[in-house]
Amino acid sequence: MSGGTETWWLPRAVVALRVRIFEKVNGDRAVTLPNATHGPEVFERVYAHPAANGRSEGAGLSDLFWYWLAPGPEVHQEHLEPGERYEDVAATTRRIVAGSSEELTAAAARAVAGVLDTLPDDRVGLVRLRDLVMPAWAEFAYELVFREPCPPRARELIVAHADDVVTALKCTGLRHPRRRARLTEYLRERVAAGDVPYRLPASLSPAEQVHYLQGTFFNTAVVQLSEATAHVLLALAHHPRVQGRLAAAPEDDRYLTHVLDETMRRYPLFGIAHRVTTGEIPLDDETVLPADTVVCFSYPDYHATGYDRPDVFDPDRWTALAARDAHHIPYGVARNRPCPAWRLSPLVLRAAVREVLGRFRLDSTASHTRSIPHRAPCLLIPHGLPPASRRVRALRTFVRLRDGVEDVTRGVRQLVLGTVMVLHARRLRPAGRYFDERRTGGCPVVHAAEGGRG
Repeated sequence: MSGGTETWWLPRAVVALRVRIFEKVNGDRAVTLPNATHGPEVFERVYAHPAANGRSEGAGLSDLFWYWLAPGPEVHQEHLEPGERYEDVAATTRRIVAGSSEELTAAAARAVAGVLDTLPDDRVGLVRLRDLVMPAWAEFAYELVFREPCPPRARELIVAHADDVVTALKCTGLRHPRRRARLTEYLRERVAAGDVPYRLPASLSPAEQVHYLQGTFFNTAVVQLSEATAHVLLALAHHPRVQGRLAAAPEDDRYLTHVLDETMRRYPLFGIAHRVTTGEIPLDDETVLPADTVVCFSYPDYHATGYDRPDVFDPDRWTALAARDAHHIPYGVARNRPCPAWRLSPLVLRAAVREVLGRFRLDSTASHTRSIPHRAPCLLIPHGLPPASRRVRALRTFVRLRDGVEDVTRGVRQLVLGTVMVLHARRLRPAGRYFDERRTGGCPVVHAAEGGRG
């Protein structure tokens, strides 16, 4: 789950209580891998097992994620159960993201450059990196889907929706369903007018096609690209030697790829991916996971195994280490619905990093955690300005102090808001009701009430 940073002055009891609340969502029939008994090899084997293919039905976590991802979580690609419908949706996504490397790189560079053009180039700026780049990725996702430049109104709707989803996921704010519904209505009009130049999944109704586009491209794609960019840039702000090497040789694809790999290892975008077993899976010679077990695959724990000094950010470790041989699955595993953007993401992230480093030096005294609930505060120092001016020193101090204060208030806010949303999701049971209705022959609709309070 997405938590805040635990500092020495944040009461440990608050952090422990928040973690306990989210653990309870899993219920008693949940196993987290890797663990003290079953290490990374078991993690890999179980994750790739054919019976680890259930996605939402039967998992307590599903109600919570469906609640956060509304509207349309029942047709979100990551939450569809395996079968023809999933294959139809996944094939559509692959078609939409299948542009040439040159086209994708140029589109990403153009979108990020457009955002950077709005920043002053004669003074130091203080930004939240995730907020800075989200409009760029909104434009990029829009162009992927509609094959035309993104109008300002559409960008505003996409950013409002994506920011609302990720804010709720991190429990730093409640949901705003009306904000999300405005994007739904916009997309409904565009789909009805035939403006999407792709064949949308025939297994989905027109309303479901709208929710598929909204969830896959204007939620997950925008959020994950924004978070990934923020992680890379914040890591560079904390490691000036790495940043300097990239800035001196921006076309060094190999080293930039190493930086991306190390960033995704240290700060994986997914905390936990859960699957529901549809048959028995052996854990070892004596232990078998029965069907209907919820298996939680912990990416941070897996990514911390098999490395020297795993807590150290060191891109050079990848010089003699191939990603395929490492405990490194930033885009999931190939045999269990990997991220459809596994090819696209490195291309466009490299383009984004180059655009930023071509204009600014990055500096930050803010903490860096996997969930970056503070949205990655960072100084942008235009090239040509002194790197250690009085303003830079003052802003560094301000960022450090503000980050410490926000840690305390944010930790308490996450505890309160997270608890409220967990209880609301458990009462609404969006996933549970959907599958109950399907089993009893009713109309499996996720009702509008799930977009109500919260």
